[in-house]
Amino acid sequence: MNRKPYYDYHTYLKKHFGAVTYKVSVDAGFTCPNIDGTLAKGGCTYCNNRSFIPPYLKRSESLLQQIEQGVSSQRRRYGAERFLAYFQAYTNTYDHVDRLRERYRRALDHPDIDGLVIGTRADCLPEEVVSLLEEIARSHYVALEIGIESVCDETLLRINRGHTYAVVEDAFRRIAGRGIHLGAHLILGFPGEDRAHWLETARVVSELPMEYLKIHHLQVVRGTALAEEYQSHPFPLPGFDEWVGLASDFLEHLDPGIAIARLCGSAPLHLLIAPRWGRKKHPEVISGVMETLVTRGSRQGSRRQGNDGPLTG
Repeated sequence: MNRKPYYDYHTYLKKHFGAVTYKVSVDAGFTCPNIDGTLAKGGCTYCNNRSFIPPYLKRSESLLQQIEQGVSSQRRRYGAERFLAYFQAYTNTYDHVDRLRERYRRALDHPDIDGLVIGTRADCLPEEVVSLLEEIARSHYVALEIGIESVCDETLLRINRGHTYAVVEDAFRRIAGRGIHLGAHLILGFPGEDRAHWLETARVVSELPMEYLKIHHLQVVRGTALAEEYQSHPFPLPGFDEWVGLASDFLEHLDPGIAIARLCGSAPLHLLIAPRWGRKKHPEVISGVMETLVTRGSRQGSRRQGNDGPLTG
């Protein structure tokens, strides 16, 4: 039974697999249309892939070597019993469908892997790729983690995302009901957005047919256009206590049926410029959010669609 005042991702996974289940990150050698020149060069202004993938991932190692290392680590550290191959680096549906099929099948051939979690962009999901994933999903768990980042088109343009929010909505609608589990990423804190916008974001994304969500605070990391902007014209970023309050507010306005896989980001210290509290603070954010919601007599979804009072019982 989930005793947290929000629906957490581990509870979601246990419902599906009936055991302690963890993702094993892999780098399958993909790139991104926002990097290779198809849409743009340089990527999204905030993005340095090395800031959010595990440092042990090495493209020089085979997919099976990466899985072996990840399974061993997760089993030792967390007592994991079942595993999902997490295609995390760059855009993992951005290749010819035959090459995608080969990489996905290679991961599923590992005896400890029960399914796939595939990180991607909404504009990199053509019908032939979705059909491939639908085919695999008939026999294995398959989840897509789609980077939304912002629901504001002005922000998406400013961060060089390369598509509008309408593209996100279209991708979710096309994929829903085809046996593929849908997750998403959001980043809160972009310049020009404020608390009212972020609470509206909770309402907007609650309308998408997603099963789980990762919420990140904006982090300024080295090697990005955002870092250059921040260093020349600093903009405000939420402090730790402010973020705990904002994340709690956000959850109150979010559909309670969406599992929460993350409540903040965690860039490596050698890459992180600001805010410096973010590294290794996820447990403290979780504790802070839980305490805040309990103190309020509230929980995920309690202020959604007119339910504005605290909850009891």
